[in-house]
Amino acid sequence: MTIQILGKGCPNCKKLEENVRQALETLGISAEIEKITDIGKIIEFGVMTTPALAINGVLKSSGKVISKEQIIQILQSTEN
Repeated sequence: MTIQILGKGCPNCKKLEENVRQALETLGISAEIEKITDIGKIIEFGVMTTPALAINGVLKSSGKVISKEQIIQILQSTEN
């Protein structure tokens, strides 16, 4: 599983990454975390507002920092 954090590295992007890492630890699963900072690549995902979260190239959230609990729900639904 590859998790993409899309954003230029602002405090919200860093908080989203922190929440992703906590969610992975809580679930006991490993994943590659890829930080996408190139604005062209971010736009390719259809993202107009960062931070954004994608899993295996599929956009799951954009424009807000989602909580660890929300990320856990997304990861659990993605695994099935």
